[in-house]
Amino acid sequence: MKQFSDRGLADAGIKLLATGDVTEDDILKDMGDSALGVVTSHHYSAAHPSIVNEKFVEAFKKAYGGQRPNYMAVAAYDGMRILYNALEATNGATGDALLEAMKGQKFECPRGPVEIDAQTRDIVQNVYIRRVEKKDGELYNVEFDALKAVRNPGN
Repeated sequence: MKQFSDRGLADAGIKLLATGDVTEDDILKDMGDSALGVVTSHHYSAAHPSIVNEKFVEAFKKAYGGQRPNYMAVAAYDGMRILYNALEATNGATGDALLEAMKGQKFECPRGPVEIDAQTRDIVQNVYIRRVEKKDGELYNVEFDALKAVRNPGN
């Protein structure tokens, strides 16, 4: 990011497009203003505008000294949510019954709506197009478009 900025590429009108891990929320502040304007695609942003995400970010920051959650934290949330939902649906049963109860789940999580494909067991999720912007003096990945309900293209 620093090299892109130092070489004047942004000033020359060149846009930096990247995968979401390049401007991950938990490291974004360390990049400074050189990250402004970078466009990425990813399935999560700490700035995702939903009540579920706002509560998640608030709880995460409280638990981890003000650090923002990243996509790995959301994956952990989703994994526990899927397990919880399955245990609730099976009244605590384990084994094959528990695995079956995980298939086809749909719920709202911090990243937005998700589904577990009943056939492939892959996650179906939105992929957001984001731009690094400054809000209230801090850098955020602000979503401005989305590809809805993206499935694994290999299946």
